Amino acid sequence: MNEAVLTAIRERRSIRKYKPEQIRDEELNAVLEAGTWAASGKGAQTAVMVVVQDAETIAYLSAENAKIQGRPGTDPFYGAPTAVVVLADGEEANWLQDGSLVLGNLMLAAHAVGLGSCWINRAKEFFDLPEGKEMLKKWGLPEKYRGVGTCILGYPDGPLPKAKPRKEHYIVRV
Repeated sequence: MNEAVLTAIRERRSIRKYKPEQIRDEELNAVLEAGTWAASGKGAQTAVMVVVQDAETIAYLSAENAKIQGRPGTDPFYGAPTAVVVLADGEEANWLQDGSLVLGNLMLAAHAVGLGSCWINRAKEFFDLPEGKEMLKKWGLPEKYRGVGTCILGYPDGPLPKAKPRKEHYIVRV
């Protein structure tokens, strides 16, 4: 039994406050490689990861996310210096599931290398908008790609949050 994996699953937390310093390339590369090993429907590997470390682009994506959320002027990316936008081929049946598995791997790998992470929603809404389609074009990706989520990464600024107790009846055996 690989207890380290099970421990990482139990200990990983969503981080919502980051130090401004950029993460090291070796940490980022380890996290990204873990993303490439995510399971995918029929092994199709429909997802792609777009790494954003440019502060201006991160600020733009965060501001657009805040607008969609109905909270303009906030920073839903929490000051993270790196964002990995996960997209998947929307013409494939399992695009959303494939991208979700990539995001899960990214977050677990981030924890394993000492980084904080958080899955940020609303990528689907943004990349379905004309502004999102323009961003895809800028990144050299076809319009068929749909947003799954954004994994923000960085060094946590403060203690890790405590885990919430697991709910009753989480598991039903039949």
